[in-house]
Amino acid sequence: MKTRTALLFLAASLLLLNSCKKNKSETSPVRKDITETVFASGILVPEDQYNLTALTDGYITKLTFEEGDFVKTNELLAVVDNKQSLINARSAEDLYKIALENAKPDAPALKQAKINMQLAEQKLSQDKKQLERYEKLYRQKSVSKLEYENVKLAYESSESNYLSAKENYRLLKQQADQQLIIQKSQKNINAVAGEYNKIKAVIGGKVYKKNKEVGDYVRRGDVIAVIGHPYDLYALLNVDESNISKIKLKQSAIIELNTQKGKNYKAIITEIYPAFDDKSQSFYCKAEFVDSLDFKISGTQLQSNIIIENKKNVLVIPRDYLGYGNKVMLKDSGEKVIKTGFISNDWVEVLDGLDEKSILLPVNTN
Repeated sequence: MKTRTALLFLAASLLLLNSCKKNKSETSPVRKDITETVFASGILVPEDQYNLTALTDGYITKLTFEEGDFVKTNELLAVVDNKQSLINARSAEDLYKIALENAKPDAPALKQAKINMQLAEQKLSQDKKQLERYEKLYRQKSVSKLEYENVKLAYESSESNYLSAKENYRLLKQQADQQLIIQKSQKNINAVAGEYNKIKAVIGGKVYKKNKEVGDYVRRGDVIAVIGHPYDLYALLNVDESNISKIKLKQSAIIELNTQKGKNYKAIITEIYPAFDDKSQSFYCKAEFVDSLDFKISGTQLQSNIIIENKKNVLVIPRDYLGYGNKVMLKDSGEKVIKTGFISNDWVEVLDGLDEKSILLPVNTN
């Protein structure tokens, strides 16, 4: 008898437990104040960050900085050994000196051309006087027409020779001046190229990363170091393309650094970059911190929630009760498709299809 009573009690207990579980699995939509957010991962980036790059090929023979150092604008940070640029610079300097000498008035070629021009001018002057004398004699019929024409022909030949000598001098002077301009330009270009061996800070700041060491071979464009503002860092956020249309300037964001779990920082969206990044398959946004950062290391990974909208008295259901294709399971009528709004990890906004009297079962309930 005791055994039968015990069995009846156990059966009643199991029935009550199953009933409680069943009731507990049921839920109804409720109204809540919710905050719609967009999740975005990212990293800390210094303001005015730039890459210090090699401007020529060669071996690094000198580095004057270490990670964490503060550098000034135009401070020499590295030297690259590129002998070719030095040879080109010296050669261009020598050629410029030659061109400078060739462009002077007493340069051999110009001097000879000027002498030839002066001789031709003297010959022209003599022949002109001779022509004037023969013109008088011809009018007086003291010389024949043939003699007069021969003198006139000699004058015209002298005039042509003079003009030719004058043009030759002008052309040689022009060529010398042009060569001087070319060699001066080449000298300046090679002087600048020679300076490429000396790599200087474009903007002063803090060295956040050192990529090369003395003895390393670098090619033009290789990053030697990463430099940025020593104190101000911002969050560079990766926003999924499905959410980028929701992001606006001046929206608030809550940021948590991976190095400081559980600690939140307030920030503001200040820039939305206009290009899609193929590598990360996302859009970039810049968020500037409102709160002071306790941890300031470039490249620190972080998580953020960008606040899109605060909604009051919204009809919501638990996230676990929404299935694929926006389907829910109603206790009295089975499966139904509803219209949803904002969806978070915990809650789903219901725009149409349910009311507060609806009774839902988990989507995996048979």
